[in-house]
Amino acid sequence: MNIIKKYLKWASTLMVLSGILLTNLNIYPLNIFIHGVGAIGWTVAGYFTNDRAIMINFGIQIPLFLLGYYKLFF
Repeated sequence: MNIIKKYLKWASTLMVLSGILLTNLNIYPLNIFIHGVGAIGWTVAGYFTNDRAIMINFGIQIPLFLLGYYKLFF
């Protein structure tokens, strides 16, 4: 389980940083999909490690990405 937690954090970090890069390069909507997956991964990692600060930080980002998906599809 520790290996899953470790790789989940690194994969999520890569996704979040890639999403930030795509945002800076103005590559939309790929940026919200990539960053959103990273935010979900970090929220899950925060849950596994009982880190409320991480869960709040990335958990609040999830509804913001949902607004972006809504705007994109509707």
